[in-house]
Amino acid sequence: MRSSTEQTVTSRIEPRSTGSAPPAASSQRSGRLKRLPILWRAFLASALILVIAALLLVLTPVTINAPVTSGQLAIILGGLGLMLAANLWLLSRVLAPLRRLTALMARIDPDRPGERITDLGSYGPDVAALSDAFNQMLDRLEHERHESARVALAAQESERQRLAAELHDEIGQTLTAAAIQIEHAADIGHDSPADLRRIADTVRGSLDEVRRIARELRPEALDDLGLVNALISLCSRLASQGGLRIERRLEKVPGISPGLELVIYRVAQESLTNVVRHAHASEAAVSLVATTDTATLSIADDGRGLPPDLPTRTAGISGMRERARLVGGRLKIESKPGEGTTVRLEVPRGGTDASPA
Repeated sequence: MRSSTEQTVTSRIEPRSTGSAPPAASSQRSGRLKRLPILWRAFLASALILVIAALLLVLTPVTINAPVTSGQLAIILGGLGLMLAANLWLLSRVLAPLRRLTALMARIDPDRPGERITDLGSYGPDVAALSDAFNQMLDRLEHERHESARVALAAQESERQRLAAELHDEIGQTLTAAAIQIEHAADIGHDSPADLRRIADTVRGSLDEVRRIARELRPEALDDLGLVNALISLCSRLASQGGLRIERRLEKVPGISPGLELVIYRVAQESLTNVVRHAHASEAAVSLVATTDTATLSIADDGRGLPPDLPTRTAGISGMRERARLVGGRLKIESKPGEGTTVRLEVPRGGTDASPA
C-alpha cells in the first residue's frame, strides 16, 4: 500500500515540473468546483474529511479497546482535532466568496449612485445570484430616491406657483383696487363714509385671503385646538367651499406626537381637497379611530372615483405616501370608476416622529 501511494504521488508531481497538460485539467476541475452551489461545495468538503478519516481507520493499524486506554484516547482526540481543523480550513475556503461579497457590499456608498458589484469572478451560482439581487436592489433604491426627489421638487414648484397665482390674482388685484379707490377719493377731495367703508371692506377681504393662505401653509387650529378640532374645522371649511356633506366620526388619539398629528391632518387635507376639486361627490365620510397601537384615518366619498389612466406617482398621492412612510405608517387607496374612493392611513401611535412641514 505504501509503495502504491508513493507511486501515485510521484506520478502527480512529476508532470507539474514539465508544465504540460495536467495544470490545464486541474484548472478546469477548479473552475467546475467554483461553479457548484455553496451547499454542494460545503458538502464535498465535509465528505472529503470523512472519507480521509475512514481510509485512515481502514489502512492504519489502530486498535480501540474498551475501556479506552490513555494512549488510544490521545490518538482519538488528536485525530478529531485534525479533522476539525481541516474541516474549518476547507469551509473557510468554501465561504470565502461570501466574505468578499460582504466586504464589497459594505463599501457601497449610497451617496455615490452607480456603484455596483461586478468583480466577483467565478464564485458559483449562489454568489452570482446574491450579487445580482443586491445590484437590483440598488437599482430600485436609486430609482425610488430619484423619483421621490423629482416628485418633491415638482410639488414644491407647484405649491410656489399656486401661492404666486393667489397672491397675484386675488390679493394683488384686491389691493390694487383698494389703492385706486384711495387715489380716487384723494383726487375728488372728499372723505365720504361710504367710500371709506368700501375701501376698508376691500382691505379686510385681502386680510382674509392672507389668513386663508397662511392657514393652508400651517394649520393654526392644529397647534391651538388639537387634532380632532382641527379636523372638524377642516371638514366644515371644505364642506362649505365645495357644497359637500361630510360625515365625521372622530376619536381622540392621546399620546401621539405633533409630527404624527401633522401627518394625519395633511393626509386628511389632501384627500378632502381632492374630493372637493375632482371627485364630483355629494357626500364624504371622515373617521379617525384609535387602538392601543395604531391610529387609523379613513376618508371615503361617493364620487366618480379615480380615473384608470391616473399616473401612480402624482404629486398628491406621492406626498401622502411619503408622509406615511416617514412615520412608519401605511397608506392604502381603493377606488372603482363610478363608486367613489377610499383613502386609508394607518400609523403606529409610537411611530417615528416627522418634522413639521
